Formats: sequence, C-alpha cells, structure tokens
Amino acid sequence: MAAITDLRVTGADGAAVPLDRWKGQVLLIVNTASKCGFTPQYEGLEALHRRYAARGFEVLGFPCNQFGAQEPGDAAEIASFCSLTYDVTFPLFAKIDVNGADADPLFERLKADAPGLMGTKAIKWNFTKFLIDRDGRTVRRYAPTTKPEELAKDIEALL
Repeated sequence: MAAITDLRVTGADGAAVPLDRWKGQVLLIVNTASKCGFTPQYEGLEALHRRYAARGFEVLGFPCNQFGAQEPGDAAEIASFCSLTYDVTFPLFAKIDVNGADADPLFERLKADAPGLMGTKAIKWNFTKFLIDRDGRTVRRYAPTTKPEELAKDIEALL
C-alpha cells in the first residue's frame, strides 16, 4: 500500500500540496476547529510541533466544519485565529470534510488504516489525531479527548 506521503492535499490557498514534502518525517495529522471545546488543544499541538520539529516531526492541521459547525470561517479567518490566539506555526490546510461522500481522500485513508473503537471508521469529532511514522504508515489513531501532551512518548518512540 502506498505511503500517506504519496497523497496530495489542498493548501489553505487552494493549491495542491504533495505530502511527500514531509517524506521521512513523523507526522501528526489532526482535524481541527476554532470554536470547539477541544480548540485549546491547539496550544498543546503547537508545543509538540516546537519541541520535536528539529528532530523531524510535523503537525498538519486540517480544519473541518462537520461537527456542530465549529469551524465556520474561511482560510484567512482560521489562520488568523490560530496565529493570534495560539501562536500556531504548523501548517494548516484547506477546510475539508472527514466523513461522508465528500470526505477528503487523506482522511478516508487514515480511517481505513486506523479504525476507531470497535472497528468504526467514522471520525466522531474535531481533534481526532493520527500518528504517521517516517515511512508514511499510519501508526495510531487518538480520540479527540486525548490531549496532545499524552502523545509525547509515542512521538519520541518514532523519532
């Protein structure tokens, strides 16, 4: 099966972005939202990004408005909110769907590679996290309730 880094996604500016830009790095891919009870996790995600970036780690954020319409803004509003409120420096991409007929192919792949509890594929809420190893393989899926700092041991094991 192809590596996650063989896929393309859409950048916040609407341009295609090949994920092979991060080939050989450990990735944490997250569906995000600016008006969610889990939104403060941006702070923890940024802390992970800053702590491990020099060792080949990157957080990739994918805004999603499918859960309670908690990401209503456009790309510029999302970027501004994340930067001003949480000093986010990791990449944020175009707003996407993670479930349903219009689900982004990246998230279809992530859900297939790492099903949720009892084999469920659907993403239940904002801030579901997927850890990807240096070979582009999905290692683990984390629930929205899992705080970013709880992932440090797993990230370090892959670095």
